[in-house]
Amino acid sequence: MALRFEPILAEGIAQVSYFICDENAGCAAVIDPRPDADIYLQKARQYRVTITHVFETHIHADFMSGARELVSRCKGSAKIFVSVEENATYDFEHEPVREGDEFKFGQVKIRAMHTPGHTPEHVSYLLCDTHKGEPWGIMTGDSLFVDSIGRPDLLGDEKTDELTHALFNTMKEVFCKLGDEVIVYPCHAAGSACGPDIGDRMNTTIGYEKKHNPFMQIESFDAFKEAVQDSAPPVPTHYPKMKKLNAKGPEVFGHMPQVRSLSIKEFEKETKNTDTVIIDTRDMLAFGGGHIEGALNIGQRPILSVWAGWLIDTNAPILLVLPDDKDLERVVKLLWRTGHSNIKGYLAGNMRTWQESGKPIKKLPQLSVYELNQYKEQYQPLDVRKDKEWQNGNIPNAKHIFLGELMDNVSKLDKEQNLAVYCASGYRASIAASFLQIKGFKNVHSIPGSFKAWKAANLPIEN
Repeated sequence: MALRFEPILAEGIAQVSYFICDENAGCAAVIDPRPDADIYLQKARQYRVTITHVFETHIHADFMSGARELVSRCKGSAKIFVSVEENATYDFEHEPVREGDEFKFGQVKIRAMHTPGHTPEHVSYLLCDTHKGEPWGIMTGDSLFVDSIGRPDLLGDEKTDELTHALFNTMKEVFCKLGDEVIVYPCHAAGSACGPDIGDRMNTTIGYEKKHNPFMQIESFDAFKEAVQDSAPPVPTHYPKMKKLNAKGPEVFGHMPQVRSLSIKEFEKETKNTDTVIIDTRDMLAFGGGHIEGALNIGQRPILSVWAGWLIDTNAPILLVLPDDKDLERVVKLLWRTGHSNIKGYLAGNMRTWQESGKPIKKLPQLSVYELNQYKEQYQPLDVRKDKEWQNGNIPNAKHIFLGELMDNVSKLDKEQNLAVYCASGYRASIAASFLQIKGFKNVHSIPGSFKAWKAANLPIEN
C-alpha cells in the first residue's frame, strides 16, 4: 500500500495530529503537530519518505504547536503552512494558505477550505483522490468534532457573537454540503475543552454527524447561538497564553527540553525562588504519606498536561519530584505540550534520598469514604469535579468549586474548617488538596477513590 494516513493521539490534551505520506512519491505532510515531534520523524523513517509540508488548521489555544520544532528537525526539507484568512499574522517564517489552495502528495490531494467560527482564520483540509478527484475525508481541526462542535468564545466576549455566526455558516454552507460518505478527522477526541461533550470515537462521517450531531441539526441561528454558548465548558486559564505563544512562534529546542538531575542541596537552593513551583508526580497515596512542603501533587497520568496548564504559569520555574528517575522523559513531554519548558531540574533519587537525608516531610491526610460517612459531622466535603459531574449527584452537604476555578475562589473556603476534598476517583482531589495545603489550609484531607468509591460503598447520594 503506497498511501499512508495515520492519526496520532496525544493523550491528556486529547489532541489528534495526522501523518500523510505516499511511499511511491516519497513525500509526507503532518497536520497540527505537537511539540514532542520525534514521533513524526520516526514515521518518516519507517515509510522512507521526506516530510515536506507541516500544516496548521488554526492558531491553537489548548496546546503548544510543534510546527516550528518539527520543521527545524527536518533540516530544510519542510516548511510551515498556515492560514492567512481574515488577515491572520504570525511572527515566524511561514507559507500562507488561503481558501482553495491545493497540495498534492502522490495519490492524495489536500484542498484548503476556510471554516471560521472556532477562530477567524480556521481552515479545514479536504482529502481528495488524485485520480478520481472525489473527496474521501476532511481534517476539520477544531471546527467539527464527533458529536460536537468547536467553541467560538476563546477570543473574548466581544468576538463571541461574530464567531458564533461564522461557525453557524460553516456548518450550513461547508460541512452540510459535503457528501455523507466523507470521513471527518478532527483535531480533538473526547476530553478536550475545545468543544462541549466531544464523542469517544476518533473519527466520524459527515452523514453520521448530520443525523446525530445536535449542533448540525439546528436550523435557526438564534437556537444555534443559545445551544453553542450555553454548552461551552469553562475556558482553561492557559488557553489565551497558548494562543499568543503559537502566533508568535514557540521556542525551538531541536530536542526535548533538557532537565538536570539535582542533589538535595541544589534542589533546596532552587526552592528559594518564590516563583518556583514544585510538582510531585507520584501517586496520591505516596504523596499523602510524605512530601516536600509546598509541593503540588499532579500525578504522572496523561492529564498532567491539562492541569499543569490550568494551574501553573507557562513561565514559572518548575522543580520535579518523580516516582523514579526513569519517568523524567514522560513527565517532561507532558509538561511541554502545554508550554511548560522552564524546568529547573528534578530531585535525584526522588523522595527516598530526601527522607534518608533527614529532611522535613509534610503529610496530606487521606480519609476513606467510610470514615467520611461515619464522621460526617466533623468534615465539610468539597467537590472539585466539573459542573456536569456535580449535577449528576454528589456527597450530601458538599460544597462545589471546580478544580480549574479553585485558585480564584479560595476565599470562599474557611481555612480552619476540616475539608474533605473529592472528585471522581481521587486524582483531582489530591491536586486540589495539595493546592489548598500550599495556601495555608491546615485541616485539609484528600479522599482516595472519591465519588466512585462513595457510590461503590452504597453510601447516600444527594441530587
